[in-house]
Amino acid sequence: MNIVLVHVHVKPEMLDAFKQATIENASQSAKEEGVERFDVIQQNDDPTRFILVEVYKTDKASFAHKENAHYAKWRDTVAEMMAEPRQGIKYNNIYPKDSDW
Repeated sequence: MNIVLVHVHVKPEMLDAFKQATIENASQSAKEEGVERFDVIQQNDDPTRFILVEVYKTDKASFAHKENAHYAKWRDTVAEMMAEPRQGIKYNNIYPKDSDW
């Protein structure tokens, strides 16, 4: 499993546009072969902060995601909406075991 939590801080005036673009990207990403999860969550006490929860079955699926047109469109669309550069942090799966996903 390849798990990435992408931390995003959005400019307050760009919240609606960011959410719209990100939901479009996430809905397409969830359909990709090798994508187990692609969630978008928003922080309760600071609505300008989001985490994209990306779970890929393999490293190959993770790399393939970044080759898709919908990812490139999202990346380019939201670039100026961010208050600071996004940060992707990779994690190892502990539980449930990979075969149980």
